[in-house]
Amino acid sequence: MWIQVNGEPREVAPESTIGSLLGQLGLGDRPVAVERNTEIVPRAQHPTTALREGDQLEVVQFVGGG
Repeated sequence: MWIQVNGEPREVAPESTIGSLLGQLGLGDRPVAVERNTEIVPRAQHPTTALREGDQLEVVQFVGGG
């Protein structure tokens, strides 16, 4: 199925979750914020939140610095 991640189309397996997508993107262990269809998804729900055809996600990484 097709979703959008940060404005780019991406094909994912039908049983994908936000957690599995973050793993594919290499972000599984990093602190990130995920918005799905304009709503923030709490980090604790990433492993169980199923993706659906046409979902639009924004994934933001936290970067430290000074």
